[in-house]
Amino acid sequence: MGNYHSTGKVEETAILIGLITPDQKEENVKEYLEELAFLAETSGAITKKSFTQKVPHPNPATFVGKGKLNEIDKYVKEHCIDIVIFDDELSPTQLRNVEKVLEVKILDRNHLILDIFASRAQTAAAKTQVELAQYQYLLPRLTRMWTHLERQKGGIGMRGPGETQIETDRRIIQQKISLLKEKLKHIDKQKSVQRGNRGKMVRVALVGYTNVGKSTTMNMLSKSAVFAENKLFATLDTTVRKVVVRNIPFLMSDTVGFIRKLPHQLVDSFKSTLDEVREADILVHILDISHPTFEDQFNVVNNTLKDIEALDKPTIVLFNKIDAYSFADHLDYEIHDETANATSMEELKKTWMAKMNDKKCVFISATNKENIEEFKDVLYDEVKKIHVARFPYNEFLY
Repeated sequence: MGNYHSTGKVEETAILIGLITPDQKEENVKEYLEELAFLAETSGAITKKSFTQKVPHPNPATFVGKGKLNEIDKYVKEHCIDIVIFDDELSPTQLRNVEKVLEVKILDRNHLILDIFASRAQTAAAKTQVELAQYQYLLPRLTRMWTHLERQKGGIGMRGPGETQIETDRRIIQQKISLLKEKLKHIDKQKSVQRGNRGKMVRVALVGYTNVGKSTTMNMLSKSAVFAENKLFATLDTTVRKVVVRNIPFLMSDTVGFIRKLPHQLVDSFKSTLDEVREADILVHILDISHPTFEDQFNVVNNTLKDIEALDKPTIVLFNKIDAYSFADHLDYEIHDETANATSMEELKKTWMAKMNDKKCVFISATNKENIEEFKDVLYDEVKKIHVARFPYNEFLY
């Protein structure tokens, strides 16, 4: 099973499962599965195939229908697949039943995201946040883990002690959750003090969907080496840098990327990261203009901002990756005129995107440092408004 990578590391093979329901249209499911494939790749797995099924609602016992499960089982056995990943959260019962039939590792989207977060966590805060989210995810699924052990050991002598063991484990995990929550409260208090100690300096937070180029933009403005990679959730910890545009200093924070269907355990755990956004004076909402569904991503981020009551802040919408954008890819009809692919700044400024949501919109390429001066001008104007109100005696500087 698995393929050998050039480094000698075995790469696991995966298949993806999604449901087309009245709530989830076919084109949406296709897009979600593409994102799930990117998540799998970020985690180190190779996606071999995607399966979809059109149903009124998920099967309460096996998520997909019996016939579809048999079809998946056949493919898994024939192609020696290591992991089966479902695009939606599975209940403990569904996990147990599907695992019984397929006899391979079963993950749902939440489990996969938690796994990526665990591999990305660097600081004590991020590690604590991820560990708490993992335990909260694990608690209702303990029974499934024990049936898995029973099958391994043949089930002899496991029933009585097994049940007792589940209760013991549940109690241990609940104690762990309480301790981690206390630890997080302490970390949050420290971070809150740190935020307070930064004084009244204007604070700008970079927000956006995962992998839109927040860290690259941060590096470009602050000339610091913040980790940036073309993978989902490259940044977990909030990085704060002092930035000076012309003569005004301000603080800029790079935050964890947003994603649709983010496990609620993670949203709760990463409260301190969201506090950085909540307490910012200005938001820079970064979009990947080359992504075919950047509008959906824009809405996902805005919904989260609305949830944390941060949507009404002064916002600059920053369209990044114009170097990878082509008009032809975003038209409903085929064009044969090669010049129609041009993405000059003048053309971009005439599009509906330039007037999106009545916000200030700027088009850049952070990687190629294209149109950065205009972005700095717009950012300077926004920061200056707050700076002048906060430090009126500094007015002679402007």
